[in-house]
Amino acid sequence: MRIDVLTVFPEEFAALDSGVVGRALQKGVFEVNVVNIRDYSADKHRRTDDYPFGGGAGMVMTPQPIYDAIQAVDPERKARRIYMSPRGRTFDHELSLELAREERILLLCGSYEGVDERVLELCIDEELSIGDYVLTGGELAAMVVINALSRHIDGVLGCSESDEDESFADGLLEYPQYTRPSTFMGKEVPEVLLNGHHAKINAWRMEKSLELTKERRPDLYEKYLKKKDEK
Repeated sequence: MRIDVLTVFPEEFAALDSGVVGRALQKGVFEVNVVNIRDYSADKHRRTDDYPFGGGAGMVMTPQPIYDAIQAVDPERKARRIYMSPRGRTFDHELSLELAREERILLLCGSYEGVDERVLELCIDEELSIGDYVLTGGELAAMVVINALSRHIDGVLGCSESDEDESFADGLLEYPQYTRPSTFMGKEVPEVLLNGHHAKINAWRMEKSLELTKERRPDLYEKYLKKKDEK
């Protein structure tokens, strides 16, 4: 998989060089190509923003540099083109799985007060949000998307079962996890996890997942029950 990221702040994506994602990128498991939109600006000062027509606070990203950058990295329109925007479809586990199956993705990161609507109409397939709040730019949102979808790419995670056991994999929140020591500050690890009885351990984990989901995400709990009834 190849992910092209268009941004005016390419330095922010240095965070991808660390951890699990960084190791996968170094091994060539998938590719992230960060493109500086300023490099495509026709303005002699490499400007990528201007005042909004109709007035209002802030600046708007101009269409020309974005359009030319997109045409340069995806001239044959092979990528699924996504604009990171709070008005877009909300990113979730199912969508991360869907995106992980794509061969190419292009993520456009807006800044300031947003992007000229015309370049979105000409070049972008869809808009995507990571939640009902506004960030100073789309860079952090793009990194969230890259991190989440990369977990579903073969060779990224060290253990093939890790992705299957995470929260949302089966529609439920993940069960509590414990490690050594078995006693810490007077708190004990549940006895069932120490007896080596895998059937009982799995039953306990499912019970805790159901309890946590019902308590913290009743919407997911109801969705899980409905899906179970339909089977």
